[in-house]
Amino acid sequence: MKLKIICAILFVFVATAANAQCAMCRAVLESGEDQSAAEGINDGIVFLMAVPYIIVGTIGFIFYRKYNKPKTEN
Repeated sequence: MKLKIICAILFVFVATAANAQCAMCRAVLESGEDQSAAEGINDGIVFLMAVPYIIVGTIGFIFYRKYNKPKTEN
């Protein structure tokens, strides 16, 4: 139970708002007048970063459910 609480707390701190642009992307996009393009690029980078974590989390959850089923007595 303590491990679940610690993992949840760590997830909350790691999942804060992220500026995922690299320094070069930020410099190029901030030099332009249209800031909506910079926001769109940043959202796309964050989305691409999140997908692998979701996939790994889903696979981990499937394994967790598979190996922690209650054993039935015959």
